Amino acid sequence: MSKEAKEVRTWIEIDKKALAHNVAQFLKLIPKKTRLMAVIKSNAYGHGLILTAKVLLALRSFSEGGWFGVDSIVEALRMLREGIKNPILVLGSKLPARTKEAAEQNITLTVSNSESLNSLMRTNKRIAFHLKVDTGMYRQGFLPAEIFKLLNFLKRHKIFPQGIYTHFASKDLGFPIYTKLQLSEFKKVLADFEKAGFKNLIRHAAASNATILFPESHFDMVRIGMGLYGYWPSLIAKVDHSPVTSLQPVLNWKTVVGEIKEIPGGSYLGYDLIEQVKRKTKIAVLPVGYWHGYCRALSSIGEVLIRGWRAKVLGRVSMDMIVVDVTDTPKVRVGDEVVLIGRQGREEIWADELALKASTSEYEFLTRINPLIRRVTK
Repeated sequence: MSKEAKEVRTWIEIDKKALAHNVAQFLKLIPKKTRLMAVIKSNAYGHGLILTAKVLLALRSFSEGGWFGVDSIVEALRMLREGIKNPILVLGSKLPARTKEAAEQNITLTVSNSESLNSLMRTNKRIAFHLKVDTGMYRQGFLPAEIFKLLNFLKRHKIFPQGIYTHFASKDLGFPIYTKLQLSEFKKVLADFEKAGFKNLIRHAAASNATILFPESHFDMVRIGMGLYGYWPSLIAKVDHSPVTSLQPVLNWKTVVGEIKEIPGGSYLGYDLIEQVKRKTKIAVLPVGYWHGYCRALSSIGEVLIRGWRAKVLGRVSMDMIVVDVTDTPKVRVGDEVVLIGRQGREEIWADELALKASTSEYEFLTRINPLIRRVTK
């Protein structure tokens, strides 16, 4: 029994070797001069913000020149408190009231509209920022039609951005035509900045998908999120590149068997009586539920691994527990380690499989894992 199984009912294991492997895979895809930004926003996609950052900084290949991408000033400040010194870019929107605090801590911000640009003007200290251009995602960013006005404002007030970037919208449907259109728009904007005298900007556009499929979008930096954690960002990327690029899932999620009992055939299980067993059934109760992030949509269809065997979820996923069928699983005992995400013996269950069953994405599934769950490295 592992140390965690003795101390907590559910825990996350972060595979350091898998994370290092994935970093190496992306470094092979980009030129040596191109920086790699590890996108660790939203608690590092559920993997643990500080833990993941420190594992990455232990890699010389990343620590020398690697950037971090976070969603908020709050995340950036937490990293600074932990002594993390590599450059950090806040990708998300910010509260104007916190701009001064970011300036004092030398945090690099995203400026994506005139309001956020004006809030920078009101600070006494110059702050590093990257401009975001909306080339067709239609979320954050200055539209191409606003660039002429933006350039005039920057020159008039002698404001010099550190970088400029965009974000691609399409990964599968409509891909790659729409991505190429966005890339073309971004290159036009870059040319406008060059003509206006804004040189040596850090230019970036590619996230995991474009890094794999569009070498022409690498520019000066790439932003790697889901690929870093071992999942293919799209089916096209997997089909196109899996022969030469391999990705290894980093997060393993485990729990323990809390209780075992046999129930008679014909019994209904759990809330709302949504499932009835047809035979005498041995069930195992696991102390994990949707509060922990195990999706309620996996009721009656999810599976876990116990003693290297798959065990089906029976009935509703509850707030703090699930029930699984271990009738055909040999020698199951209270305290046995259970794998919710990961590998056990010859079997494996990963977040993309669970996400498909739950009609969602691995992005949502992983980021919804409760941040209070203990996370350890292996």
